[in-house]
Amino acid sequence: MQFALQFCGFLVGIPLELLLIAALLRGGYKLFPFVFAYAVADFLTSAIEMSLWFGYYSRWSPYAGDAHLAHKLVFLYWLDETVLQFLVFAVVMSLVWEATAAAASKRTMRASLIGFVILFAGISFLVQFDPNPKVPIGVWMTPWARDLNFGSAILDLALWAMLLASRRRDPRVLMLSGGLGIEFTGEAIGESLRHFGNHPDSLVALAGSILVMVTNLLFLYVWWQAFRSPRAGKASAA
Repeated sequence: MQFALQFCGFLVGIPLELLLIAALLRGGYKLFPFVFAYAVADFLTSAIEMSLWFGYYSRWSPYAGDAHLAHKLVFLYWLDETVLQFLVFAVVMSLVWEATAAAASKRTMRASLIGFVILFAGISFLVQFDPNPKVPIGVWMTPWARDLNFGSAILDLALWAMLLASRRRDPRVLMLSGGLGIEFTGEAIGESLRHFGNHPDSLVALAGSILVMVTNLLFLYVWWQAFRSPRAGKASAA
């Protein structure tokens, strides 16, 4: 089941990532450089993971079932997740920076939000980290990823409130924030289910994996729609 689920994720996710990058190249990358950096990194990490994944699971691969390759896959997955998590934090902070540009107390607001991100991520890491090398990295990285997504959801909620309170509402930024909200909420719930499932093949863990995949695809679709229209790019630039 995990094989079929991962295959579906690659089958739908990679084309969506390419569509998002293509839409950003129409001009959106100039206005949203952190979004573009995230989109490119997301595609590259997916492509690398897919090549290793097929190398491990394909019956025609000389490395099928290789334990060393399996270890590489797990390490690479969590490395990619960490990089993408910090990139998406950068996306949220760039949107917050833009949303608070006209605020009278923008320095205080920005400093408070940045401090919240650093403090929350650091405390969560110290709580979840297990230095024992015999403990699989996923055992403590899964709850840490869950905590980061929960913190990101709070940050995105604050961004959404600022955007709704603003007199000038950019529909594209609202869509970006909405897509992030879908991603963060789904990831946080999905990672919690994976953590409590105890085993990757359990029904609870499987439900978490399905939720993570579906919300990620919805997130990519919403972002693609946000940059799909050339007219929206011109309106934002104006």
